[in-house]
Amino acid sequence: MVTAKAWVLKKHFEDFPKTSDFDLKKIELPNLKDGGEWKLLLESVFLSVDPYMRPYSQRDMKEGDIMIGTQVARIIESKNPAFTVGAFVVARSGWRTHFISDGKDLNFLPSSWPESLPKSLALGTVGMPGLTAYFGLLEVCKMKPGETVLVNAAAGAVGSVVGQLAKIGGCKVVGCAGSDNKVAYLKKIGFDEAFNYKTVRSLDEALRKASPDGYDCFFDNVGGEFSSVAVNHMKKYGRIAVCGAISQYNDSVPQKGPYIQIPMIFKELRMEGFIVSRWNNRWEEGLKALLKWVMEGRVKYHEHVTEGFENMPAAFIGMLKGENLGKAIVKV
Repeated sequence: MVTAKAWVLKKHFEDFPKTSDFDLKKIELPNLKDGGEWKLLLESVFLSVDPYMRPYSQRDMKEGDIMIGTQVARIIESKNPAFTVGAFVVARSGWRTHFISDGKDLNFLPSSWPESLPKSLALGTVGMPGLTAYFGLLEVCKMKPGETVLVNAAAGAVGSVVGQLAKIGGCKVVGCAGSDNKVAYLKKIGFDEAFNYKTVRSLDEALRKASPDGYDCFFDNVGGEFSSVAVNHMKKYGRIAVCGAISQYNDSVPQKGPYIQIPMIFKELRMEGFIVSRWNNRWEEGLKALLKWVMEGRVKYHEHVTEGFENMPAAFIGMLKGENLGKAIVKV
């Protein structure tokens, strides 16, 4: 019998999450049985912490539930011939070290995955965040060669891929991030313009300087004040893909205007919110493309790795504070 460790939501978050909002539990897992429904025992190797966990926990979880989340896991016992011991899969089994499965919700890493590539990328650049960038740009922004793309939170798991895919698509790319180190990274991976939104004298001025002619596409991960300013810099018929609103996730009182209807009308803009699961039937296509570009060196990646399952809450809180460069990962 295996004893799993799991982080549960002890108390719903008020304002910014705190370590005291979580509780570490031990769970005894039953032994696998021949002919039983649960035929696989897995151990988590890498776990993801992502911004979506903040609003989704409020919407979908009860206090006492295991925290939601995705992991790369290794199969350590199998009574299902389709799953061999030692194989790696991506699972959505929350913050836990071990779990049992019937196999229905497990996804193998792409068969062309090279041994030299970290398997943790299946939680980032070649995983859900990368797919968010891929489908958000292609299907929502519908970017075209020669256009100018703006992305905020550009040094994060999604934003850093957005910028690089836009460059592959023949666009000019402007990104903003919250530190000089992150801005330097954006320029290193090919962004045409990048600035630190925390140190510029005026966000309006910085956006105008980075692209005097405005922006055709805006990939918005942040919401709030940034978005209210950026909408005024869109070109006529511009497209805005609303992927996240991290500036608002921890607010106890909703932010108020300024309001965007007038520039939306006069510029005839299209703004669309999206969740990447809309394209579940095309994930294989997206993962294949992302993996190819990573292997070719056309899409570069950076991971912010926290060691130790006991540090899951700290990694999650640090990610919400913007301490990570690239994808935030916890290595068990």
